[in-house]
Amino acid sequence: METAPAKTLQKRQVVFLAILLLLWEAGSEAVRYSMPEETESGSFVATLAKDLGLRVGELATRGARIHYKGNKQLLQLDVTTGNLLLCEKLDREVLCGATDPCILHFQLLLENPVQFFQADLQLTDINDHSPEFLEREMLLKIPENVQTGTVFPLKIAQDFDIGSNTIQNYTISTNSHFHVVTHNRGDGRKYPELVLDKPLDREEGPELSLTLTALDSGAPPRSGTTAVRIEVVDINDNAPEFLQSVYEVQIPENSPLNSLVVTVSARDLDAGTNGNVAYALFQGDEVTQLFVIDEITGEIRLKRALDFESTRYYNVEVAATDGGGLSGKCTVVIEVVDVNDNVPELTMSTIISSTPENSPETVVAVFSVSDPDSGDNGRMVCSIQNDLPFLLKPTFKNFYTLVTERPLDRESRAEYNVTITVTDMGTPRLKTQHNITVLVSDVNDNAPAFTQTSYTLSVRENNSPALHIGTVRATDRDAGANAQVTYSLLPPLDPHVPLASLVSINPDNGHLFALRSLDYEALRAFEFRVGAADRGSPALSSQALVRVLVADDNDNAPFVLYPLQNASAPCTELVPRAAEAGYLVTKVVAVDGDSGQNAWLSYQLLKATEPGLFGVWAHNGEVRTARLLSERDVAKHRLVVLVKDNGEPPLSASVTLHVLLVDGFSQPYLPAPEAEAAAAAPAAPLTVYLVVALASVSSLFLFSVLVFVAVRLCRRGGAASVGRCSVPEGPFPGHLVDVSGTGTLSQSYQYEVCLTGGSGLNEFKFLKPILPNFPPQGAGEEIEENANFRNSFGFS
Repeated sequence: METAPAKTLQKRQVVFLAILLLLWEAGSEAVRYSMPEETESGSFVATLAKDLGLRVGELATRGARIHYKGNKQLLQLDVTTGNLLLCEKLDREVLCGATDPCILHFQLLLENPVQFFQADLQLTDINDHSPEFLEREMLLKIPENVQTGTVFPLKIAQDFDIGSNTIQNYTISTNSHFHVVTHNRGDGRKYPELVLDKPLDREEGPELSLTLTALDSGAPPRSGTTAVRIEVVDINDNAPEFLQSVYEVQIPENSPLNSLVVTVSARDLDAGTNGNVAYALFQGDEVTQLFVIDEITGEIRLKRALDFESTRYYNVEVAATDGGGLSGKCTVVIEVVDVNDNVPELTMSTIISSTPENSPETVVAVFSVSDPDSGDNGRMVCSIQNDLPFLLKPTFKNFYTLVTERPLDRESRAEYNVTITVTDMGTPRLKTQHNITVLVSDVNDNAPAFTQTSYTLSVRENNSPALHIGTVRATDRDAGANAQVTYSLLPPLDPHVPLASLVSINPDNGHLFALRSLDYEALRAFEFRVGAADRGSPALSSQALVRVLVADDNDNAPFVLYPLQNASAPCTELVPRAAEAGYLVTKVVAVDGDSGQNAWLSYQLLKATEPGLFGVWAHNGEVRTARLLSERDVAKHRLVVLVKDNGEPPLSASVTLHVLLVDGFSQPYLPAPEAEAAAAAPAAPLTVYLVVALASVSSLFLFSVLVFVAVRLCRRGGAASVGRCSVPEGPFPGHLVDVSGTGTLSQSYQYEVCLTGGSGLNEFKFLKPILPNFPPQGAGEEIEENANFRNSFGFS
């Protein structure tokens, strides 16, 4: 149909104004771009970074990328320039079909931090499709008595373009009987009708052949043609009429095939074949593929499945034709009712594979959800399990972020399986689930912990060097390098302990080794600290105390303090023949460097010149007479005393004692060789000092009695004989004195004794006592007591 130029210009102005209003309204919410379809791949669309107010450098650093529904890569973003480019050639008819305008919604996603920008791309149509008739020929049977002005409907052509690029006009080839009028349908399409201008005369021409042309208004314009063959039939003066000109019906989209949609009905007042009505769908291929009509009953049934999300309304044209060729038309408006037949879709945009522990509010994943259904069927709810330390946060439209609710602890749980459930609100409710495995990466937040705060190890002395004496162990709850423990020796608490020469530690397993042979008598115990450090950054450490006890071995034989065996002359003990049984001859004093039972000493008489005359007390080493002495007993006796410890195996030492039996201290039985040499020189008096060292745990009273008896014997003696006894000079070495209470001698005493000989009076004289070092508080009292003791015997 031709339109006046003035009206066309006015309509274009109105349309242009409406488009500007829509663009302004949309621009308030999102950035919108427009470009024609079929533009080559890689073409420039827009400078997206500049339009959104972003710096170009931000796009790369913040992980900018384009997100489109279904993750289709229709557009790409050049992060170096901020330009938006086409990934492929876009076909508006494929992407949007008959929808106008064709707008592609996409989002710009910035990941660090998360930020969204909405943008739209409108594809404008180009005239790339020609009008096309589905049938190559249309057949019309028209009675010859049809009045002029009668209208005959013609089948429409298809053009996939929209707007001015779709069909705008129909024309018929030049003839004298008909012309074509173009009308607009309710959905915006145009359809042709053939109008009779001049009555037909079957006798003049029983058949006419015309060409119907469909034209669009594209640039350049395109067209399509089909043949129209008209048969002139005899009189049929009543055309079929439908009971309703418009039928409106609703049908659920999940209706089964062959379901009855609606039944249309038309009547014809003619009789016979001219009154028989046949029904047909007067529509293009789009409708005939979905619906089918029974040409006799007028029942329209479903031929193919419907999809609400694809097409929501159908306008079906139904023609009723009688046997005479007359026809009538009605419109069936079919509304597809949505049902909840689409499961919600979840599109994962970002997944962070590993999340560090002790970090709150960490983004784990970014995703979007969609449901093509409408109403409650398209409303969705997202959820995760309640027992997990995660939260779902809505961010932008249907985008969500999965974040940690609180700091995670890898030592408590190293892995989480998060199930994201998306449920719509339809009936029945449909849902989809997506599983995410979140791994918690380790942070060095646990120091190594020793199994014990202190360790006590025991090693026997005289051990072999590099002997394994024990193990310390520490564990770290972290993982990887943060849990690799290294052991070390810490500086000793006592700087005098040569720790570096005593022990070493294996840094990998904590094994402790003695570096040298230990001596219990030199070092009985020592302590040191060990440290355990992990290899994290920063490294964490802890320490434990190790106490090493050296166990004693029986490696020291008893040592005899008295009488000394390395003296220049043997020590001779004088025993008066008048001594009673049990008389104390002397005491063997010995010590043992060991401890415990290894230092328990026992004494026994190993050899004797006259067995049965002397005896040794097993526990204190005192040598006493076993019976009364007689004149028949020999004067000189040699005794061998064995000193043995209680170790395993036992060690021993022996000492030889010389005992001289005398009638009195003034008449020794055997003169000494030195006395004969002194007799050769009468002018010089010979004085030989006899030093008797008595170390005894007996009381001072026993020693005083012994001195008193010796003085009395010396006064009765006639001739003085001189004898010498060597005693140790000076104090005993400190290492030979048992101060632990386990030896046999608790204190040591030393006396210097001298026997003098002269022509008249023989004298036994104490020269001086050499007393032990007592504690200071008792020193004055002891000196005073010794002075009183000498005065009581008349010594000066």
